[in-house]
Amino acid sequence: MKIHVLTLFPEMFESFLSVSILGRAIDKGFVSVDFVQIRDFALDRYKHVDDTPFGGGKGMVMKCQPVLDALDSVRKENSHVVLMSASGHPYTQKKAHELSQKEDLIILCGHYEGMDARINSHVDECISIGDYVLTGGETASMVLMDSVIRLLPGVISEGSTEEESYEGGLLEYPQYTQPADYKGDKVPEILLSGHHAKIREWRKAQSLLLTEKIRPDLFEKHVMDKEEEKIWKRIKEDTLK
Repeated sequence: MKIHVLTLFPEMFESFLSVSILGRAIDKGFVSVDFVQIRDFALDRYKHVDDTPFGGGKGMVMKCQPVLDALDSVRKENSHVVLMSASGHPYTQKKAHELSQKEDLIILCGHYEGMDARINSHVDECISIGDYVLTGGETASMVLMDSVIRLLPGVISEGSTEEESYEGGLLEYPQYTQPADYKGDKVPEILLSGHHAKIREWRKAQSLLLTEKIRPDLFEKHVMDKEEEKIWKRIKEDTLK
């Protein structure tokens, strides 16, 4: 995969892409990331990329010309362009999987009060990582890149991502490691039993219970398979006793 990041602050990404899983993914050639400095495409001597909004209002708005010229400099027939925007569609694990299938991904980072709305018609989709506002799209694009790159074949050992939160529409079950007893706070006995079928059932039950408690919106949308239906029925029967 090839990723192009259009930004006013490429220096923000240096340490982010040089360490841990992402750094190894780049070193091993699973993905390449380059940066396009939007300011390089400004036409005036002072390299202005923003101006005051028509109709009045506070703040500055990024102009069409430098942004779209920067986009045209890297866009190809197979490019998929994402604009990071607080008013975009909510980002999900499903979308991360969709983006991980793209060969050439372009991520456009806004700044200031936002971008001239005419830019929206030149991108494939606008994405928001949450119901809050950031100073710029750079940090949001890091979230997107992290979630996408780790899904690329070979980046993480096969099967490691299959039971993570959101993969099956549920939150992940609780995880524990040594020591089994930390100052009286003990790991659930079932995880020490060695009984794999019962451990699997316990984990499924915990995922269902956690999702219902913490993310009822996800739980309501989740379509249980037959195994989950049986487990949930037993949970409810135990609760009523």
